Amino acid sequence: MLSRTFITAAAHASTLHVHPSTSIISLTSPFTRSSLRTLQSAIIAHATTSKTLVIPGEINAAVLVPLCNVDGVPGVLLELRGGKLRSHAGEVSFPGGRVDPADASFLAAALRETREEVGLDDGQIDILGQFGPPEQSLMGLRVWPYVGFVYPRGSYGTDTGSLDDPLPSISLSSLTISQTEVATVFHLPLSAFTSPARIRPDMFRAASPYWAINVSDLVQGFEGVNNSLGHPEVGNGKEGRLEVWGLTGWYMSLLMRILKVYT
Repeated sequence: MLSRTFITAAAHASTLHVHPSTSIISLTSPFTRSSLRTLQSAIIAHATTSKTLVIPGEINAAVLVPLCNVDGVPGVLLELRGGKLRSHAGEVSFPGGRVDPADASFLAAALRETREEVGLDDGQIDILGQFGPPEQSLMGLRVWPYVGFVYPRGSYGTDTGSLDDPLPSISLSSLTISQTEVATVFHLPLSAFTSPARIRPDMFRAASPYWAINVSDLVQGFEGVNNSLGHPEVGNGKEGRLEVWGLTGWYMSLLMRILKVYT
């Protein structure tokens, strides 16, 4: 018997639409200062309609959606969480984590976690804004997502050419990955979010349709992690695929809506 979630996702698939031609920025050409400002304006406009108040007593977390160019291809930097973590082991996620009392702000927490997990300094990241609304994770944390563009070390603020000149690409090999928290990192091109071979309809919290993204072929050289019973702990996607799904997939789908790629 098919699960209710699967049936509901299939039933709502007709309500999900992909329109790469209507994107407000190019999904294939490198990010430029001009395209980042276009995206920033869209995020700010979206934020005015999705304001969420901080609820006293809630536990908060913050994540960074790190946009970047890699080999001249625009995309997002994602990580595969270590298989021995207490929560969400072996899942695809953004850099981020719980907000500590010492953090000056939710954004400061996202930047601190990004530095600890993948070695990116604050000075490498151009923050474009916060979007939402922030959702609760399955662990009960209210997760606040921020978007930023990642520059190679020492290059942020040095570009003096045209606003339409490609911004520099980062090298994944230059990242310093936390061995205890992160199994590996990879670059997911923006074009993947419109590829029929990668996307499938899913339901967020069994209520809202979104697109999950198959990234099994993008995590090279990683064969998975098994738990103490020998069962795989990596992926948690359909039919054993490694996918961008759950809260990470929901936030990426929301960002694609801001870009007018999804409706």
